[in-house]
Amino acid sequence: MGMNKNTILGWATLIMVLMGLLLIGLGAFRYDDVAGWGFAAVGIGFFAIAWVFSSLKGRL
Repeated sequence: MGMNKNTILGWATLIMVLMGLLLIGLGAFRYDDVAGWGFAAVGIGFFAIAWVFSSLKGRL
C-alpha cells in the first residue's frame, strides 16, 4: 500500500476530526464544571487543525 503525502494528510484529517468530536463529547457529557469548557475548546482547536490539514491536501 503506497501512501503519498495526500493520503497521509487525509488520514491525519480523519483522525483529528474524530479526536475533536471525542473531546467535545467529553466536555459536553462527562464534565459539567469548568473542565468541560476546556475539553470543548481543545476539541474546536482540533477541528481547526484538521481544516488546515484538509486544505493542504493537493498543495504539497
